[in-house]
Amino acid sequence: MNAEGVEIGKGGSSCVVSAEEAMCRIQTLLSHAWMVRTFLKHAEDIAPDDPLQDVHRVIFDYCRALEPAWQRNDAEEYVRRARGKLAKLRRASHVLASEYARVSTHTNFQMAAQSLLACVTQIEMLLASAPSPSDTGDRPERSGCVTSAGPTPDGHNANAGGGSPGPEANPEPAP
Repeated sequence: MNAEGVEIGKGGSSCVVSAEEAMCRIQTLLSHAWMVRTFLKHAEDIAPDDPLQDVHRVIFDYCRALEPAWQRNDAEEYVRRARGKLAKLRRASHVLASEYARVSTHTNFQMAAQSLLACVTQIEMLLASAPSPSDTGDRPERSGCVTSAGPTPDGHNANAGGGSPGPEANPEPAP
């Protein structure tokens, strides 16, 4: 069992979280990654041509790739896309972890690198314990999302009538 209470199946064959639960937990983790993205995007220490500039773009791309499935409350598609795009996010987290000290040794950079690595690690564990498209049989019962953005378990948009906007409210400008 990991720190989040997710029991990892032996050999990756045991599904202990539903696709819906994985989607909800990953969405929460992405809120943390989004804050790392915002910090990096506005960090004056990073030169425009620095490889660290790509990290905030990769986080943006990962979040936006999952967003349509999140908005439709399509957990299977969300998990499928999350798996498909994870390698690029993992590489970006390792770039940040290995390169941030070259730019600045400030605690903000150190914590941003740690935070993104932790998000990626947790996403990997959730995806390892979520059902694959080839899995059949009983799946755990659906649980509600603990988040303030996107669809609620009953399919309504939590942001309807106010609330804080999601990442779609501030699209990334073209390079």
